[in-house]
Amino acid sequence: MKASAEKIDKNRVELQVEVEPERLDEVLNQAYRKLVRKANIPGFRPGKAPRPVFERFYGKQSLYEEAMEQLIPRAYLEAVADTGIQPVSQPEVDVVQLEEGKPVILKIQVDVKPEVVLGEYKNLKVERQVAEVSDSEVDEELEKLRNRYAKLVTIEEGTVEMGDIITIDYEGTINGEPFAGGSATDRSVEVGKGFVAKDFDAHLVGMSTGETREIPLSIPEDFPNKEVAGKEALITVTVKEIKRKELADLDDEFAKDVSEHDTLEALRAETRKKLENAAEKKIEYVMRNALISEAVAGAEVEVPASMVDARLETMMEEVLRPVIEQGMTKEDFFKLTNQTEESMRADIRPRAEESLKKELVIDRIAEVEGLEATEEEVDAELAKMAEFYRLEADRLREILEQRNDLDSIRTAIKRDKAVDLLVANAEIVGQESTEAEK
Repeated sequence: MKASAEKIDKNRVELQVEVEPERLDEVLNQAYRKLVRKANIPGFRPGKAPRPVFERFYGKQSLYEEAMEQLIPRAYLEAVADTGIQPVSQPEVDVVQLEEGKPVILKIQVDVKPEVVLGEYKNLKVERQVAEVSDSEVDEELEKLRNRYAKLVTIEEGTVEMGDIITIDYEGTINGEPFAGGSATDRSVEVGKGFVAKDFDAHLVGMSTGETREIPLSIPEDFPNKEVAGKEALITVTVKEIKRKELADLDDEFAKDVSEHDTLEALRAETRKKLENAAEKKIEYVMRNALISEAVAGAEVEVPASMVDARLETMMEEVLRPVIEQGMTKEDFFKLTNQTEESMRADIRPRAEESLKKELVIDRIAEVEGLEATEEEVDAELAKMAEFYRLEADRLREILEQRNDLDSIRTAIKRDKAVDLLVANAEIVGQESTEAEK
């Protein structure tokens, strides 16, 4: 087989492929053997009709169609390997010549990985904020811990207070008519968290178990049911149960109960350390992304529309898959979020293109700098993943090899190394901060 590649646009090539007549004869015979097994020809058992008889009965074209379904994908993959191009789109195939006894001639157009012309990527200047954690942030985290370990006590006597967890039935009407999304039974509500609207919860305070109350409500403009958003409604609420959080004292006993520490002071120190680590990770992430953006800004790269389209589809699927798994249709989701599929695509497309630019530039830096992922590094990453998924590392490797996903791990390692190189060669300016970045 002969194959050559000609650049016809900035990121598009045309492959000219010539397949030997003998190979065409071979795939035509394979097509005949496959199709004749299903052929119903009078006087012959399935699979026994000679090829000339089959061709007279079904037509030679049926053999050519089946043969080309086998030949074109194989010829394309061989041409890609022979010419060394890196396709990023589905090929468009034009059969120029297809005659028995003559070479098959194909012209195949495909988008290829764009060329990246790097600008300055060393000595980039970036600000890195200094993480500091305030006492009030530590106190807030400890208060969350108290709430997490709070006991819920059923209130038999007494009325609803802010912070209570109550179970209610409610039914909403507008001008006496119920509306979609306006009713529920056995709904658990934490009073004060703005169940429907901020001022709604204030009307729940003071109610007792078994009490029913009619509460006027201005339905928020961002209510999922846009047909009633902004309208005046009447909500009939019945309180079925009241539970109240019983918080433990913030002392050494509490520290022993919720941690491995014997004192509140030690728990406080650990909490501060965790907050500092989280702040450092966030600041590091922001700084690394800023350096990548700087490197992209200095580079020349034009991403083919087909690459953006493919990435856009992936990002759309990532948004919609959890929605569909929860039983919601795409149409309901778009209505709920007050957008259309077209507007969502328009919003996501720039992000899809930017993410591709970043990957292409970082990949090019890794290539120029000769950065590779060693097998030791791959093994270390597999060990981390195996621990997370609770699998044996060898079993995880086997799964990833079956899915052809090991290369994605190698790519991720190379990209991390490339960004590490940007950081190592950057001029990093520290900026004092009074509080950890939020």
